[in-house]
Amino acid sequence: MSDDWIRRERSFRGISQRLAIKYLENLGAERIADDRVEADDWAADLSSQTVGVGPSVSLTQVDLVFEGDPEMLDSLIERFAQKAMRAGG
Repeated sequence: MSDDWIRRERSFRGISQRLAIKYLENLGAERIADDRVEADDWAADLSSQTVGVGPSVSLTQVDLVFEGDPEMLDSLIERFAQKAMRAGG
């Protein structure tokens, strides 16, 4: 991680960790571990859990910790969010 990188944490429901990694690879990352992808100017760590939504429904929630150049990180997260929202609906 570069000294000038920043961190952003986001959670997405209704998407699997496997699919999240595929989307991140489509955005230029390379999978280096089951729970981490890296690109030239950003990286992301992933974890997942099952969360309850109402009394009888549960969804997978993928938690991501993005690290990267502050100039482009928010744009990257927005592009990922657009892909992730399409997956659930």
